[in-house]
This record gives sequence, C-alpha cells and structure tokens, in this order.
Amino acid sequence: MDDALKRRLIEAMTATVVAYADELTALDQAIGDGDHGLNMKRGFEAVLADADTIVAKPLPEALKAIGTTLVMKVGGASGPLYGTLFMSLGKALPAEPTIADLARALGAAIEAVKARGKSELGQKTMLDVLAPVQAALAAGETDLGMRLPRVANDAAAATAPLKAIRGRASFLGERSIGHVDPGAHSSALLVGAICGVLGA
Repeated sequence: MDDALKRRLIEAMTATVVAYADELTALDQAIGDGDHGLNMKRGFEAVLADADTIVAKPLPEALKAIGTTLVMKVGGASGPLYGTLFMSLGKALPAEPTIADLARALGAAIEAVKARGKSELGQKTMLDVLAPVQAALAAGETDLGMRLPRVANDAAAATAPLKAIRGRASFLGERSIGHVDPGAHSSALLVGAICGVLGA
C-alpha cells in the first residue's frame, strides 16, 4: 500500500464518480433531492485536489482524511454517511491490511454507518450494498476482484423493489418502489473502482 497505489485508488474513485455523476443525479431526482451525483462529484474532486497530502499519510490516516473531506464537501445525507464509512475504515484498518482485516474493518464501518443514519439493512440505502460486499469479503472466497463488483451491482439493483424507510426517499412511501437507491448505486460504483485498482 504505497503512495502510488493510494493515489491510483483516489483517482479511480474520483473518475468513476465524475463519469456517473449525471446517472446518480437522475436516480436521485426520481426519489430524492436530485443532488447526489453533483454532491459526490464535488466531494471526490476535493479529495483528488488534496491527493498529494492524503497519499503521504499511512493508509489509516489517509482514509480518515478522505472521510473528513467528504463530510465537509459532499453535503446532504451522503456526506456524513460516506465520511463515517471512510473514517471508520481508517480507525479499524492496519497500514498493510489483509482480506480478513478488510472484512473486519468494513463490518465495523457498516455498524458506524447504521448508527449515523439510524438505518438497517433492507431499508433501501447504501447499507444494502455494503453488507453483501462485507459478507463476500468475510467468506474469503477466491477471485474477489471479479466477484465483489458483481455482488455490489446485483445488490444495488435489488434495492429497486424495496420501499424506502430512511432518507428523503422515505417521504415518497410506496412511490419509492421501482427505483434503484442512489446511495446504493454510488456504493457499488466505488466498490468496482477499488477492485479495478486492487485486483483483489
């Protein structure tokens, strides 16, 4: 986990969010405030702008710095939730993590996101992607670099038939059914970007 690898991860996450910003916004226009894509783009562009400082830190501190930036720049509900995710990963991960370390840290981060968002699995949120990804990591199966993006994408798609219980989408009640959750989709996109760099 050298500086070059950390930079590639930041660049890949940012490029993915920027490329899909309009799609994320369209999803959010259907069931939310319509700003998820723009907010995520702004947040990750701020992370990229500070990449020199971030990559020079050990991985745990780098993750905390990413989380702090996202809290400050993303705004809305996503800023605190994604910020909590990255900061919690930073608290739980060693500088040179194994797959088992990643599984444990993501489990801890999921609990932190649950607490921050006062939400649970099955409520049409990013948790519905993060939990299956964590389960696949914990199972320690082979070919994770190929499997995790599929797990994440399938889990994001599976939020469409759910009724939103948390977040702005919950105000729509039954009308939230039939739409993929924007936070779930952005989580799946980030999983894909990270796996593309790590080839886990």
